[in-house]
Amino acid sequence: MKINFKITLFAVLVLFNLNTKNSVEGSNNLIKDTEKDLVSNYNKIYFAGGCFWCMEESFDKIDGVIKTVSGYSGGDLENPSYEEVIYKDTGHVETIEVTFDIKKTNYANLLNVFWKNIDPFDKYGQFCDKGKSYRSVVFYQNNKQKKLIDNSIRKLESRFESKIVTHVWKFKKFYEAENYHQDYYQKNFLRYLAYKKACQREEVLNKIWN
Repeated sequence: MKINFKITLFAVLVLFNLNTKNSVEGSNNLIKDTEKDLVSNYNKIYFAGGCFWCMEESFDKIDGVIKTVSGYSGGDLENPSYEEVIYKDTGHVETIEVTFDIKKTNYANLLNVFWKNIDPFDKYGQFCDKGKSYRSVVFYQNNKQKKLIDNSIRKLESRFESKIVTHVWKFKKFYEAENYHQDYYQKNFLRYLAYKKACQREEVLNKIWN
């Protein structure tokens, strides 16, 4: 029986292309599934502790924190600018969005990091930054977070025998700050260091927590 060589070669090439295509699609699907798994392991939470440059630095060094973003939250003005938040009564406070890996850390641990990096007894702002936009705020997104916050406040008030004035607000929406604010402590290290030193942030924190 004669076999048409051209037809046979064509069939082999078609099968090869199909297998290659399936292999590539399989690899792409695997990558997509892996990305989905990673994203599903990430949660976002929100804290306001005065200057968001300093809060970024405090959380970026924590194992399990994937990313921090400076922004504004708590008010009703949509897409506020830095000038509006600082100089007008928008209701917003300087806030950071913390993305973390739930397999490496959790909300309770990060809440503790928040407390250790603020002055919870200052109702006028934080350190050298005073005004409504610099108030300390813990944002909660569900009842579980709210209970953890309330319990932590009770423990702190018992420990220090003083009232915690940090606000506890239901999270509504987060607005990302201008690009020049993002990673400011890294991009403008010397200027940032001078600012933090002038504010005596570390000295105040050591006095409260150590």
